[in-house]
Amino acid sequence: MNTDKRRFYNYVLGLIFVLGLACSFQGQQAQPKIALPTTVENHKLNSKLMAREMPYRVVLPINYKSEKAQRYPVIYLLHGLTGHFDNWTDKSKLAEYAAKYDYMIVTPEGNNGWYSDSATIPNDRYETYITQELIPEIDKNFRTVADRNHRAVAGLSMGGYGSIKFGLKNAEMFALVGSFSGALGAASWTEKEIGTKGFIAQSLVGVYGATDSRTRQENDIFKILREMPADKIKNLPFVYLDCGTEDFLINNNRDFVNLLLERKVKHEFRQLPGGHDWKFWDAQIQEFLELSEKFIK
Repeated sequence: MNTDKRRFYNYVLGLIFVLGLACSFQGQQAQPKIALPTTVENHKLNSKLMAREMPYRVVLPINYKSEKAQRYPVIYLLHGLTGHFDNWTDKSKLAEYAAKYDYMIVTPEGNNGWYSDSATIPNDRYETYITQELIPEIDKNFRTVADRNHRAVAGLSMGGYGSIKFGLKNAEMFALVGSFSGALGAASWTEKEIGTKGFIAQSLVGVYGATDSRTRQENDIFKILREMPADKIKNLPFVYLDCGTEDFLINNNRDFVNLLLERKVKHEFRQLPGGHDWKFWDAQIQEFLELSEKFIK
């Protein structure tokens, strides 16, 4: 394949370059790594709901350990399908960007569970785990400001869907929700739209069951928002969305934005050049962190 050849070619060039450097600078001491101003920690929660240990990562503010009396807002960042809790710090410069803000950032493990309580696997209760176990755990063990006005949730792709769903179903918990390239129609996608054999299709069936299942309806954010009473609309968190114009999910995002407009939900939508990749998400997390100062600081 052309892609494989290109990768091999780049690998060979890189190897030659590295060997050349080694020969040219032999005897020189290696440059020390520059420490990040933020602290990144791994933790585990022994979850009763999930019946297993659930890992999560925390990015602490630069003054967390020196300012013992200070409490901090929290942003929960959700990863995408096939991803894991460490993606945000490993694949983007999140820890570097976070140094500018007095926030705690928590990245939970969501596996491929669509941030939902599974219809087929009893102990895969990702929505309830995050909203009822993890968030109280964070508020108990870290110096957070444990209220709605100092809490946000956002995510990419599957995580974008999850964050908006959390905001719609738990408006009392979040002041701001964010979606980057969100797979917003996940629970409503039919076999006709996504087939039956692909990984995405199989993951959705594994979580939601049949196309007409009750679990799908309960997690369909289009349906949830469309049927939400007007008096609850006004209490929803602010919704931020972005999506690349070359992303295969752009029309799905535009459709949801049209529904936000129809239901008069306060929101901001940015569509700009980009695809479904970390280059786009690395740029957009910077935008979201800046925006969040208006809502949770």
